[in-house]
Amino acid sequence: MKPLHQIIKKPLVTEKSSLQKDAGQVVAFEVALDANKVEIKQAVEKAFNVKVAGVNTCVVAGKVKRVGRNSGKRPNRKKALVTLAEGSTIDFFGA
Repeated sequence: MKPLHQIIKKPLVTEKSSLQKDAGQVVAFEVALDANKVEIKQAVEKAFNVKVAGVNTCVVAGKVKRVGRNSGKRPNRKKALVTLAEGSTIDFFGA
């Protein structure tokens, strides 16, 4: 297994992910493109000392951007929606 910091890149803290976290114990992370669900589950459990009930992943395609007449593409990224077991919580801001 790869080191934790290579699997979990950063938490996704958006308005939508905050609502999901409050409603159904779902936390969103940006993860490595080559990480699978088993690796993501083990990394979250080890990093945050929580019990994970399930992991859903999706690859978000990078947008095509232009600067003048030059065009380029942002890189693809992988998003993981981690469902926590009952009684488990992750607090990113220490509130």
